[in-house]
Amino acid sequence: MNKTIDIQDLGLKDYKDTWDYQEELFKSILDLKIRNRREATNEPTSNYFLFVEHPHVYTLGKSGDMSNLLLNEEQLKDKGATFYKINRGGDITYHGPGQIVGYPILDLDNFFTDIHKYLRLLEEMIILTLAEYGLKAERSPGETGVWLGVGTPFARKICAMGVRASRWVTMHGFALNVNADLGYFDNIIPCGIRGKAVTSLNVELGVERISMPQVKEKLLKHFSTLFEAELNTVTV
Repeated sequence: MNKTIDIQDLGLKDYKDTWDYQEELFKSILDLKIRNRREATNEPTSNYFLFVEHPHVYTLGKSGDMSNLLLNEEQLKDKGATFYKINRGGDITYHGPGQIVGYPILDLDNFFTDIHKYLRLLEEMIILTLAEYGLKAERSPGETGVWLGVGTPFARKICAMGVRASRWVTMHGFALNVNADLGYFDNIIPCGIRGKAVTSLNVELGVERISMPQVKEKLLKHFSTLFEAELNTVTV
């Protein structure tokens, strides 16, 4: 059982290139698990956690509805944005500069085999991080992700989540708005949920910019505690 997780910060990276890289790591873990089973070996599998910022992009999950994207191809181009249909759960979301995107690619056999628990712990990591900034973030019943003002007319989402798992190996993950340009959310019905606002950490704190490295540091601190993991920072 390997509870060490390699942390890689990819900086600003194209969505498709990052997706391909995720798939490569995901497949390497799956292939080893299959080989271990076939050959009755017990070689430890690796775990990864990728941080990345993407150029403006909209992604639609497997169960998503195309009508939740409110732009045509020409308008996407005008906004400097791209669009992809992808293989995670969930509906449509936006990624862009000023947003911390995290992709844990874990073999849950190294931790616990429970996808529901996995999602709840990811949410808890965000909730604990935001608490350090004096914000009371919560789960919203029936809606994955992390919200502020739950149960009020001012409910607003600050972190979206969507994951894929196969043989207990995970990919995709979360997107936390830190210094995000919220105008880009006006071009979609985020996560297919009408009438709910989206917010960003800098907006909530009333400041122009929050330190992204500081937020990442807090996220990893809570992540390592919640998953009882040892983190190993890898230079890429």
